[in-house]
Amino acid sequence: MSDQKTYKLLVINPGSTSTKVSLFENERSVFEHSLFHDAPVLLSFPHVNDQIPFRYQVILDMLKDEGVDPSEIDVFVGRGGSAYTQPGGVTAIDERLYEDTVKAVGGSEHPAKLGVMLAWKFAQEFGRKAYTLNPTNVDEYSDLARLTGIKGVYRVSHSHVLNQKAVAEYDAEAQGKTYEECNYIVAHIDGGITVSAHDHGRMVDGNMGADGEGAFTPTRIGSVPVLALLDYIDAHSVEDVRLMCSRAGGFVSLFGTADSDVIHKLVDEGDPKATLVWNTLIYQICKMIGEMSAVLCGKIDAILLTGGLMRFDDIRQGIEKRCGFLAPIRVYPGEMEQEALAYATLKVLRGQAKALTYAGKPVWDGFGDIGL
Repeated sequence: MSDQKTYKLLVINPGSTSTKVSLFENERSVFEHSLFHDAPVLLSFPHVNDQIPFRYQVILDMLKDEGVDPSEIDVFVGRGGSAYTQPGGVTAIDERLYEDTVKAVGGSEHPAKLGVMLAWKFAQEFGRKAYTLNPTNVDEYSDLARLTGIKGVYRVSHSHVLNQKAVAEYDAEAQGKTYEECNYIVAHIDGGITVSAHDHGRMVDGNMGADGEGAFTPTRIGSVPVLALLDYIDAHSVEDVRLMCSRAGGFVSLFGTADSDVIHKLVDEGDPKATLVWNTLIYQICKMIGEMSAVLCGKIDAILLTGGLMRFDDIRQGIEKRCGFLAPIRVYPGEMEQEALAYATLKVLRGQAKALTYAGKPVWDGFGDIGL
């Protein structure tokens, strides 16, 4: 007999400009709030880890407003990232995963890491368990995606894996197929932008969005010519650039705000600066999709567009104009992350699936003895 117990799950999903929080009772979403934090507020914290007390209190205040006692919640589920690379699936948050996330041993300071840290903080405070699912550092890359032109410097997987896989699985099911039967290009377009190639159930390549690769975004610089970046560092600092890779680049650098609604309003009003910046963002996303089409050798079942910025239809139109010849384009505005986090954790709670234990070491450990 299946477990009929009602579980309460608090799902915590920090992004570069917001903290999305949902309460589930089994599969039913009781409420969902997207708590926006403007860039100047977040930039007042010297390090992304320093945001924990602020975001924790914001969540507590929201729960109080909803009349929810956090001690009555059964499990806390957080989006993850920044630890060593991990396999896909549900992972129990333990002290080792928490500590490696705090230290960002995986090399990326993506704000998604705060999901693991906040879930662990709540779990410790209220004596509960905590889990994460498909963090930003899930590694399924092919070896061709790893190598760079500098010996000992490798590309690693830093992406919106959680939402991309959730959207791909949903779309495949809608087409009467499984995720493992399909080839997809999935573009997550929001405060961060990542575009990945999914080859029969594995995310084999994609841009390192929080590492200065790909399109610029509301908060990130994207790809910048190396020599130009070195000149910038000479006049500023390495820390300035690190900050611009994750929180102070893109719209924040160009306009002083990460609020895309503000920028798009300027576009609607015909502002030439905003129009050029907005159209360049779309153009750069299209270039990324073109790259991933080559990864899949042009064998693409669909191009899936998701993320918060897909509320702006001109982004879809621009991508269809430049990339529509590659494959059908389907749009899933927003994210499916909250449901994915809750439903996968429910399977673990019900004994239908087993949670992974964080290994404390990377999934991939080099090319062996071939001199790379």
